[in-house]
Amino acid sequence: MGCPVFPADNPWNRDVSADLVDPRSNAYVASIGAGTFLHADFGSPAEYGIPWTSVAASQPKVAMSFDYGDESDPGPYPFPPDAPIEAGGDRHVLVLDRDNCKLYETFDSHYEGSGWHCGSGAVFDLRSNRLRPDTWTSADAAGLPILPGLVRRDEVKAGEIRHALRFTVERTQRAYVHPATHFASSSTDPGRPPMGLRVRLKASYDLARFHGDARVILAALKRYGMFVADNGSDWFISGETNRLWDDDDLDQLKTVPGAAFEVVQLGTIYR
Repeated sequence: MGCPVFPADNPWNRDVSADLVDPRSNAYVASIGAGTFLHADFGSPAEYGIPWTSVAASQPKVAMSFDYGDESDPGPYPFPPDAPIEAGGDRHVLVLDRDNCKLYETFDSHYEGSGWHCGSGAVFDLRSNRLRPDTWTSADAAGLPILPGLVRRDEVKAGEIRHALRFTVERTQRAYVHPATHFASSSTDPGRPPMGLRVRLKASYDLARFHGDARVILAALKRYGMFVADNGSDWFISGETNRLWDDDDLDQLKTVPGAAFEVVQLGTIYR
């Protein structure tokens, strides 16, 4: 990527394999689905996964307008007119300024000829641990950045992912835990996961039968885990759009049940 993805002590980069298990772990996992299986929400078809692009500091910045302007970082953003847009309803655009190590992300993104109109937008300094203001969304429901949590093919092929991943669940509660800053639910059920909840693959889960890309991803889930980042299908892990993914390899993930996960002890729950 050409930039650090947040400082080494950032929550995204922290090894949580030895952290305590949250007292409500079983309830949270049951809510997501102990008998439901992991799923790679990315693959070789062009319409799968979340695309991203990088630009130089010389990339011209353009005007931005937002539906949720009170929780969005104002423009201009260095978005080229042909910036890739995620297929489907969310229409995320992720642009990394690789010279200044700033990440620009938007939701429900539409190019309008002289600029972009989006649902929301957020800018992250990848050299800083600063969170978004409490109660603010981002391009993601949880107020988190998206790109740092994607499974990226270059990392997988290098043999190791050194950060937490991003995943979705169908039902969340009206609460969040840092590093998340926003909720997207009206439910007060304490058994449902808050945004920012972090799960990890249990240390006892045997990876001997897995190989290739799936083995690398599962090893990362043991060490770094993954954050609840948005409402969506249960246990769907996000990855980058890339035609070179081996779909048969990724399909191994579909054999990993929710029961193989546990919740890392949560910090303060903000409701």
